[in-house]
Amino acid sequence: MTQIMLFHHAQGLTAGVISFADTLREAGHTVHTPDLYEGHTFDTLDAGVEYAKRIGFGTLIQQAVAMGEALSGNAVYVGFSLGVGPAQQLAQTRKGALGAILISACLPRSEFGSAWPEDVPVQIHAMEHDPEFDNGWDLPAAEAIVEEAKTGELFLYPGDQHLFADSSLTSFNAEAAGLMTSRIVSFLESIDF
Repeated sequence: MTQIMLFHHAQGLTAGVISFADTLREAGHTVHTPDLYEGHTFDTLDAGVEYAKRIGFGTLIQQAVAMGEALSGNAVYVGFSLGVGPAQQLAQTRKGALGAILISACLPRSEFGSAWPEDVPVQIHAMEHDPEFDNGWDLPAAEAIVEEAKTGELFLYPGDQHLFADSSLTSFNAEAAGLMTSRIVSFLESIDF
């Protein structure tokens, strides 16, 4: 089926991110889960963000993009929060991008110097009252991308948790995460590869 590059959020490659990747594998996809933190995970978002700052956000994104560019063949790029940066950049700029799935974050398409590619479908998922997403930046960026994309969908779930889809965190919302996952599986089934 589809080759997927999945980038973790600021708390690291947690058991919840791995579980999500395993769900996509069970649906028949090949899922790559690079660990940008080299085994480090964090109990809080603030601690993870502090670690990312020490490494450098630019450095992390460059490393992640390099990993994505090293893939042979076409791919769908998925990012959770911090991982949205490289996922979105690769989806917008790499030849062979089959799609993008952006979870709990979105950057303006102008960040990567180009319009959203017409042939790259996109899904964006977030909680409607997440202060990290409904912040005057991410939500308008998501709305603009969905409007511009030939095939684009924005799903806002009831609640205010940022990392609602990571089953290993206290912010996990099983109902929203389950619905998100079923929508993502359907999205992946619809992609021509």
